[in-house]
Amino acid sequence: MKTDIEIAQSVKMQHIRDIAKTAGVEERYLEQYGNYKAKIDLSLLKDSNRAAGKLVLVTAISPTPAGEGKTTTTIGLADGLKKIGKNVVVALREPSLGPVFGVKGGAAGGGYAQVVPMEDINLHFTGDFHAIGAANNLLAAMLDNHIYQGNALGIDPRRITWKRCVDMNDRQLRFVTDGLGGRVNGVPREDGYDITVASEIMAVLCLSSSITDLKERLSRIIVGYTYNDEPVTAGQLNAHGAMCALLKDAIKPNLVQTLEGTPAFVHGGPFANIAHGCNSVIATKMAMQLGDYAITEAGFGADLGAQKFLDIKCRFAGLKPAAVVVVATIRALKMHGGVAKTDLNSENLSALEAGMPNLLCHVSNVKDVYNLPAVVAVNRFPTDTEAEIALVIEKCKALGVNVVLSEVWAKGGEGGIALAEEVVRLCEEESNFTFSYDTDKSIEEKIDTIVKRIYGGKGAAFTPAAKKEIDKLTKLGFDKMPICMAKTQYSFSDDMTKLGAPDDFTVTVRNVKVSAGAGFIVALTGDIMTMPGLPKVPAAERIDVDENGIISGLF
Repeated sequence: MKTDIEIAQSVKMQHIRDIAKTAGVEERYLEQYGNYKAKIDLSLLKDSNRAAGKLVLVTAISPTPAGEGKTTTTIGLADGLKKIGKNVVVALREPSLGPVFGVKGGAAGGGYAQVVPMEDINLHFTGDFHAIGAANNLLAAMLDNHIYQGNALGIDPRRITWKRCVDMNDRQLRFVTDGLGGRVNGVPREDGYDITVASEIMAVLCLSSSITDLKERLSRIIVGYTYNDEPVTAGQLNAHGAMCALLKDAIKPNLVQTLEGTPAFVHGGPFANIAHGCNSVIATKMAMQLGDYAITEAGFGADLGAQKFLDIKCRFAGLKPAAVVVVATIRALKMHGGVAKTDLNSENLSALEAGMPNLLCHVSNVKDVYNLPAVVAVNRFPTDTEAEIALVIEKCKALGVNVVLSEVWAKGGEGGIALAEEVVRLCEEESNFTFSYDTDKSIEEKIDTIVKRIYGGKGAAFTPAAKKEIDKLTKLGFDKMPICMAKTQYSFSDDMTKLGAPDDFTVTVRNVKVSAGAGFIVALTGDIMTMPGLPKVPAAERIDVDENGIISGLF
């Protein structure tokens, strides 16, 4: 059996000019990065008067080590729509080097449902993440330089909230002390690093509508507080202009292709457990402008990526999905039912039934909280039995939701035709999209609402530190912002060991912080970290390149 990278390398890619032509992008908007990648000039959105296509969100159950295949399904669905004659464009996130070299691997799909060139997309791509890291670290450098050069703003070095970043899983950098070595080497202070995808600049870039909007958002970023307890912004440090200059190309969406030649935008990549988990607003709107159907995904389970897509991204960008696909595997549902990964190949109807509430809860949220049409896509594995498939269909039909078997990993677009046809049908249904909470509520009320309505918990508990910070942010006027929950992806709760659909739990909010540039409040729960670490055997140990530049071991 071929690996993902071997499949990708076996397919002859079309020239990016031909993909642009398929998408309806005139050459004057195309900025080529070689033969198979390009950026699209933002003026395309201003110049186009074409009616926007229908937006389809692909999300999933709570992830497990068994895998769900959300990105693979997203790509396969788009190829399936193309197979049935629809004009379709994909919009995905860019992979972070952290997971690529860590445990998760790449994020360009799998099998015969991939975006290519997968090696480039999973590694440096067009340099967007490097630009975001440079802008983040320029702000950090200007902040520390301001303090060193006399500290005219009266910044308290003990109350700096801005961290440096690097796009790598490196636990060694979570907490550092810098500025050591005498006066000429800076002011000693405690510091730390986030992974680039957790940087607020990543969120700012992905939520910006233009370069002007980007610059304004950058200027509002809060980097710390003065001795008088006043917030200090990037605009006060006069850093936003130079930061925006570093990001002037990164804000342009990247155009690539699926293995079957479907146009795909891959742009931006905030994590969904510690950030808002969606590709850029600009890429999504461009996909909608060019296609009759725009297929996008949001990270991790629907309680994270989809919740933030709907409550944050759609709210800011004025988007309304026409339909939602919830991806599940029978293997993963059995893990939620208590089966060990080593025993997933055997039929186990009782474990499957025990794990089903996880799927049903996600589906119910989409249908009953957000009032959106939904379909369950079962990403089929060879070990799935007919009895197991029948059980999933029966349970979902009780909620009035259809189940479609997806075989896109093995068959590409051909394996996604049934899903495509159901999505087309759903997109014609009337829906009354609503958010899960009202932003006029207090910070505590909004967090508590998410825990109760989306997670199914008893409510939220706040540590004294969190309460103190909430009071401060409320007094500063930030309390009407949406909430971005930072929570484990493995459970509806903040305890990764509580699989399935637990109901007797409280989510503990240990701290909150404002991302004033992005426009939301981040609630940090459990032991969630903004800088992951590498596993005992990192994926990087398997990656290599030969003398001809052919990469192996990437997945």
